[in-house]
Amino acid sequence: MFDFLEGYDVLGAFWMTVKLTAVSAVGSLVWGTLLAAMRVSPVPLMRGFGTVYVNVVRNIPLTVIILFSSLGLADIFGMTMGSDDFDVQGFRLAVLSLIAYTAAFVCEAVRSGINTVPLGQAEAARAIGLSFTQTLTLVVLPQAFRSVIGPLANVLIALTKNTTVAAAIGVAEAAYLMKTMIENEAQTLLIGAVFAFGFVVLTLPTGLILGWLGKRLAVKR
Repeated sequence: MFDFLEGYDVLGAFWMTVKLTAVSAVGSLVWGTLLAAMRVSPVPLMRGFGTVYVNVVRNIPLTVIILFSSLGLADIFGMTMGSDDFDVQGFRLAVLSLIAYTAAFVCEAVRSGINTVPLGQAEAARAIGLSFTQTLTLVVLPQAFRSVIGPLANVLIALTKNTTVAAAIGVAEAAYLMKTMIENEAQTLLIGAVFAFGFVVLTLPTGLILGWLGKRLAVKR
């Protein structure tokens, strides 16, 4: 029944999806947290940059961003992303695009968590001599992250599904292989079912585990 899978590296394609998700998730969390810090910063220039970045990037389709990275950065400006290998370049450009896009949503999730921290705690931290950076990193962010595990889980699930856009620049992840198999094989419904099941396996446990973790670590107010 599943003889059509022979000759195709389905597990390898999903492993590429996992790698895209994992690397992009870490980068998005770092960049998104920095953007959130900018948006609550007392420095107007930083607040303005964070606000403009989030509002602009969130309203640009991911496909446009990833194609710009490939056609603009690689083809026009000649950026090799530290490698002459086409596959490595494609992977790194895809990661860069996913980070740039997903960080805007991470920023808003983290900022919503920051807003849940009582203002009195930040005022008390400043009263004992802590700087803005110290107050943010030692007092506010630890509580903010605990309150937004659920929303961040949703962003991670969306990121996993968004990796399929990397097929547009030739990254050999799951959606790229599915397209190739549909073109070469006759079992279109079975191919779709196999890849749909694969994404369910990747995303469903993530949502369940992080949802449970969010309830366990939620800040009691």
